[in-house]
Amino acid sequence: QVQLVESGGGLVQPGESLRLTCVASGSIPSHYAMGWYRQAPGKQRELVAALLTDGTTYLSDPVKGRFTISRDNAKNTVYLQMNSLKPEDTAVYYCNTPVQAILPWGPGTQVTVSS
Repeated sequence: QVQLVESGGGLVQPGESLRLTCVASGSIPSHYAMGWYRQAPGKQRELVAALLTDGTTYLSDPVKGRFTISRDNAKNTVYLQMNSLKPEDTAVYYCNTPVQAILPWGPGTQVTVSS
């Protein structure tokens, strides 16, 4: 069974950047779309970015223009480049299939944006 492990989070100041990485222990079929979710304290987990199998990218309105999602199938890896980070981006970030997560959730990676 595929296991997902997210990394790359940390504490940054507003305006700075982070690159998150999601590595799958097994092969993610290339026909699986992949996405990034986040869960802020006291809020539900939400999908913020997705890369569909036809190459189409989805970005939620709060992150549009600042985040970029990409994947490397050869490395079973999905990335989330986050630029111009804001305090409201603070959350635990997870990867999984969009819109319905069908893979076991990984531990997530904490992103904290604070001055």
